[in-house]
Amino acid sequence: MIALIDYKAGNLTSVRKAFASIGAELYDPASPADLERATAIVVPGVGHFGATAALDRGWAAAIRARVAAGRPLLGICLGLQWLFAGSEEAPDCPGLGLLSGTCYRLKGTAAREIIKVPHVGWNSLAIERPAPIVAGVATGSQVYFTHSFVAPVTGDTVAVTEHGELFAAIVQRDHIAGVQFHPEKSGEVGLQILRNWLSDC
Repeated sequence: MIALIDYKAGNLTSVRKAFASIGAELYDPASPADLERATAIVVPGVGHFGATAALDRGWAAAIRARVAAGRPLLGICLGLQWLFAGSEEAPDCPGLGLLSGTCYRLKGTAAREIIKVPHVGWNSLAIERPAPIVAGVATGSQVYFTHSFVAPVTGDTVAVTEHGELFAAIVQRDHIAGVQFHPEKSGEVGLQILRNWLSDC
C-alpha cells in the first residue's frame, strides 16, 4: 500500500499513471491516521514551497513515524525540497527536516551568461555516487525539470545537474529518497528510477 500525499500542489494523475505503468497502485490517504497502513509514501508537488504548509504537524508527524518504522519515502520536485529543513522561498514554513540543509533560488547567472529561471526542460544527470535509486541509470541520462528553487549538494546527494550552478538532482539516505525532476515525465529513465525505488517497498 503506497500512499500518495495530496496537499493540492500538483497534478497527481501523471504520477499515478507512471506508477501504474510499472505495476504499482497508489492510494490517497484522507488523514494522517490513514498512513498507518502505508508500506511506502510518495510526496509529489510543484509550485511554491508555502504549499507544504498544508502538511501540518499531524501529517509531518505521521510521515516521520512511518519513516522511523522503516517505510520508504520518496519526494518528487517540491516533495524533495520538503525533505530538507526548509526553503528560502517560504522562510516561515518548515520542511520535514529529515535531510540537512536549506533550499534556495537558482541564481540565474553563470559567469557572464544569463540563465533562465525557472529552469524548465531536459538536463543530464551526473551520478556522484552509487545508490539503489540509480541502479541501471547511466551518468548523462536526460530527465525533465521545471523549478526555480533547488536543494543543496550534501553527503546525501546521489546525482547532480547543472543549470548555471550545480544542485542536487537525486538524494538518498537509507530509505529516504528524492528527485528534483519529474520522473513521471522523464520517459524510460524516470520509470527506471521509480522501479528502483519501488524495489525498496
